[in-house]
Amino acid sequence: MSFPQVTPLTVTHTLTDVDSGLHTEAWTLDSRALATDSDIPWSVAKQTLKGGMQEGVECVDVDNGALSFRILPTRGMGLLRGQYGDVRLGWDSPVKDPVHPAFVDLKDRGGLGWLRGFNEWICRCGMESNGSPGPDVIVDNNGNEAEVLLTVHGKLANTPARTLSVQVSTQDPVTISVTGVVDETMMFGPALRLTSTLSTEAGSNMLTIRDRVTNMKREPAEFQLLYHCNYGVPLLERGSKLLAPFKLVAPRDATAVGGVDGFDRFGRPQPGFVEQVYFYELVGKRGSGETVVLLRNAKGDAGSSLRFSLKSMPCFTLWKNTAAKEDGYVTGLEPATNYPNARRFERDQGRVPVLQGGESWETELRVAVHDSRKQVRAVEAEINGLQMAARATVATAPLGKLSPV
Repeated sequence: MSFPQVTPLTVTHTLTDVDSGLHTEAWTLDSRALATDSDIPWSVAKQTLKGGMQEGVECVDVDNGALSFRILPTRGMGLLRGQYGDVRLGWDSPVKDPVHPAFVDLKDRGGLGWLRGFNEWICRCGMESNGSPGPDVIVDNNGNEAEVLLTVHGKLANTPARTLSVQVSTQDPVTISVTGVVDETMMFGPALRLTSTLSTEAGSNMLTIRDRVTNMKREPAEFQLLYHCNYGVPLLERGSKLLAPFKLVAPRDATAVGGVDGFDRFGRPQPGFVEQVYFYELVGKRGSGETVVLLRNAKGDAGSSLRFSLKSMPCFTLWKNTAAKEDGYVTGLEPATNYPNARRFERDQGRVPVLQGGESWETELRVAVHDSRKQVRAVEAEINGLQMAARATVATAPLGKLSPV
């Protein structure tokens, strides 16, 4: 098998390209087939799933020799799950398999149909909108204002990629990258394009998500993007803790008020638990705005951290859903352009970005796994250093600037 060369140091293989009619059902490349400067074994493979609600879902499995993860191009380039040593990345949803978007009715249950496909480790919410379902006003094809229902978390996670390619650098450190392009377009509506590259180095404990959202129309367009990063057992357990440098934390609603004393700590699975949501104003490094948050287990010898810039994603949300395991024992760490309220409320608060015609927005999210007390403590020390720059305030009731209740 031959692989086209982009440069002498990078091998690229295009797996899907709608414009040229290219589609590859199954494909594999690994360290045995491609000579590199590294002796770390790695692999990347594409397959198409069969049976049940996953029928037709395409996935790309990446293994860098230490960290492995599954990408779902059919579901907006989300990440179904990951594994690093004994640390599993993801959660156990009542939705057992990756669901093809053809089986998801976003308007189901009053705009909550997105939840019928919700089982990923990391999925994006957007691009036209995200957050709670609710009415909003759009301009229709006749130039008139019309009220419509925006469904929960938008369409992106249920939109297949139109192009998909894999790039592997052959010099040390060997880097494996998967790039997909996902379009959310309609006539007399938004025309937004996500270009996403997920990359990792051979032997690394980290993957990087680099995303660009482009307004392909000439008219200005609103957009929203939220990264729903979800963790269950083993990182989530009784005694687990979220560490984050913050200026302010506030409960979303009365239910979250009931747990505000332990907003950053987690309990055992509890049948009947009702989700609790907390909105954060984080602290970042001066200049770059980079910040880091960490979910660690009870012993403090395993965790996962997220690094991102507050310049592109100024809002952070903690979603706690420590229900029974059968019902979805999970917590979500959610950096975003906005808080996951209805778009109308977020617009009123000035938190809905606007892209001019042809303009793009870019961000980077680095996700790392830590499997020793030393590694966890190093991230904790970094967070404590950031916290020194601001006084931490925990509100005991919802705040009008953050919540519509």
